[in-house]
Amino acid sequence: MSQCAYPEDAGYLKCDVDDASETHEESLGEEAFDTVNSSIVSGESVRFFVHVNLQVQPSQAAESELPDGCGLLHTSRKYLKLKNFEEEIRAHRDLDGFLDRASIILNETATSLDDVLRAMLLRLVHKPDNTEPDCNVDLLMAVLFTDAGTPMEGKVHLLSDTIQGVTATVTGVQYQQSWLCIICTSKSLLKRHVCISRLVRPQNWGENCCEVRFVILVLAPPKMKSTKTATEVGRTFATMFLDITFRQKLLKTRTEEEFKEALVHQRQLLTVMDQGPNPSLKNYSISSICVQKSHQPLQHKDFFPVGKGIREDFARRFPVYSLDFTDGIIGKNKAVGKFITTTLFLYFACLLPTIAFGSLNDEITYGAIVIRGICDDYELDFNTFYAWTGLWNSFFLALYALFNFSLIMSLFKRSTEEIIALFISMTFVLDAVKGTVKIFQKYYGISHGNHNADHISVLSLLGLGTSLNTSFHTALNTSLLANPPELTSVSSRSAEHPSRETAVLSLLIMLGTLWLSYTLYQFKKSPYLHPYMREILSDCALPISVLTFSLISSYGFREIKMSKFRYNPSESLFKIAEMQSLSLGAIGSAMGLGFLLSMLFFIEQNLVAALANAPENRLVKGTAYHWDLLLVAVINTGLSLFGMPWIHAAYPHSPLHVRALAVVEERVENGHIYETIVNVWETRLTTLGASILVGFSLLLLPVPLQWIPKPVLYGLFLYIALTSIDANQLFERMALLLKDQASYPPTHYIRRVPQRKIHYFTGLQVLQLLLLCAFGMSPLPYMKMIFPLIMMAMIPIRYKLLPRIIEAKYLDAMDAEH
Repeated sequence: MSQCAYPEDAGYLKCDVDDASETHEESLGEEAFDTVNSSIVSGESVRFFVHVNLQVQPSQAAESELPDGCGLLHTSRKYLKLKNFEEEIRAHRDLDGFLDRASIILNETATSLDDVLRAMLLRLVHKPDNTEPDCNVDLLMAVLFTDAGTPMEGKVHLLSDTIQGVTATVTGVQYQQSWLCIICTSKSLLKRHVCISRLVRPQNWGENCCEVRFVILVLAPPKMKSTKTATEVGRTFATMFLDITFRQKLLKTRTEEEFKEALVHQRQLLTVMDQGPNPSLKNYSISSICVQKSHQPLQHKDFFPVGKGIREDFARRFPVYSLDFTDGIIGKNKAVGKFITTTLFLYFACLLPTIAFGSLNDEITYGAIVIRGICDDYELDFNTFYAWTGLWNSFFLALYALFNFSLIMSLFKRSTEEIIALFISMTFVLDAVKGTVKIFQKYYGISHGNHNADHISVLSLLGLGTSLNTSFHTALNTSLLANPPELTSVSSRSAEHPSRETAVLSLLIMLGTLWLSYTLYQFKKSPYLHPYMREILSDCALPISVLTFSLISSYGFREIKMSKFRYNPSESLFKIAEMQSLSLGAIGSAMGLGFLLSMLFFIEQNLVAALANAPENRLVKGTAYHWDLLLVAVINTGLSLFGMPWIHAAYPHSPLHVRALAVVEERVENGHIYETIVNVWETRLTTLGASILVGFSLLLLPVPLQWIPKPVLYGLFLYIALTSIDANQLFERMALLLKDQASYPPTHYIRRVPQRKIHYFTGLQVLQLLLLCAFGMSPLPYMKMIFPLIMMAMIPIRYKLLPRIIEAKYLDAMDAEH
């Protein structure tokens, strides 16, 4: 007996049609079908096989030359997983639908397969509740077999699509020959239909069908939701008939009601058997952070002893530290070319948003960030107040690292992470739109009055950028150290005359940058050029598009004035703040601001690290959440003293960096194409190279970096936002609202969660996203100050509020990995 509790002949289910009159089952080589090699597996594995035969019609010329009766028959096999009655809701609904409109034939006396199938079709057609006006028995009979409408009609009379159970043994594959599931699709059908026939005596219908007692016929329209296809319905009933005990019980039933009761009882047994811990339903965040070995709630003892997480991170990462510099460089498998293209991508992805954020802040604040205005209002030294805020921020981050607070991030479910990630992507789009609107206001003659600098968020003032995503590379953000408003020449601003050509060209340049970069990013999926060249163009999409449209703007339209960022090198970047110049009250205010800032840094640092280390990325060298947080605290301490912008992991740069270093394959499942990461080159060389290039970029100021027009930078924002939502499950489920059900992908949540619950959950996530937007994008600075608290509030919302609306098992299924 197998471990799946199917007695005697338990094993696989195989959808199979072979030439029973002439050929034996032959094993196919790797060049034909990869799945056939997996037909012999361990005893605990139970699977279905789908086997499709397609008659290939020979040409008239070929017929005249070939001996009479010869033709071609295409055979295809594939696995079908057993239906999980505990997780997949469609299993119960398939059975409930059958029980409501049961078509059961007991004690069928026909002996030939054609007669049995015709009797089953007639039963379906003549049902009182039949709603198939165009249902034709002869047409459906023709669809069931391979030879209908071919020159060899009646000579190669084989079923087109079947499911059978098979058992893998040492000697080969053994078929379960007492039952047969036949599936087919027809355009003449409007609904799905199932009919089960029990024969009076076992019938011999050829090889692998020597003693058939049960025939399950499944009919369905061709365009159905991925979980409602004929194959999926057949998989439901085939899973039930795989149990020999269940089949013996059906043989003893005398009435249709007893037959139905046996089906219901078997469903209950399968549901109970499938219950229990399932590794596929592990919490996404916990598996990502790798700090909790169980799903038990966090305890106080988990945060002690002090520094435990840092020691474990260091012990995990130190043995492979040298490999971070040698993998892909030394050895057989080299990836130098991929490292170079990834370094260029990371360089442009870090440098250009820095310039864009700095330029946007400079425009909004007229050259002075608001924290300088606050310092001026209270007669505080800007550099000193900034330094104290940064020091308090680093102090709290160090405490979080020492007391293992990164364990708290295991409470962030996948859905919560994706809400925050989508919010950050939206801020990139908002920044691009705001920048473009300002260009139109300036050059197209649209004016809505002056913008009040007091409406800028405190986070922006602290050098975090308007979309909370700046990093160490914002050292180039000159707005942080820009002159006060009074030093800005008002006359120079008013001297610029509106030019509609500039506004229209800016819009075209922004959209052109987006189009070219995303087209090149998707170029690896095209059939053109060599695969290696396609990969290079895809990896270099960002620098190519930026350079192309910068040249087009600067040289192709030289006569049209374009908006460029302002550079002011008047202050030194390495001036140490005078820490003793602040009062205790000012230092206390800086502590409060630093605490709020540390919460934001803590959440985003760990969130981005969790997304980068997601299981689907297949990183193997381990994580270091606590150690990384401590390093961020130490580095930011030095940056604060010199008045330079702080650092932390940035979204979407970090996940996109992982993606750029990944080896990706495309796979097809039920007609849907999926991209799967095979492995990732885990190296530090790309980030090191990009950081060195950013440092040398100081030598490129003001020329030639100032030649890059602002619309190109805004197009870059849109590109980053668009590429970052590719794998965002929240965005995918939002798109389901606009799709036909037949186009739904067969994802894990589509199989396990009712469609209505999926849409409810998506709507609740959208409400949470709008809540984040209300605080994170508010023009009121004090609302933005409590933004980190709103992010932390997502935890009780997920654990306390949502389970009152949607069942916990469905929430866990949608938060699962796959």
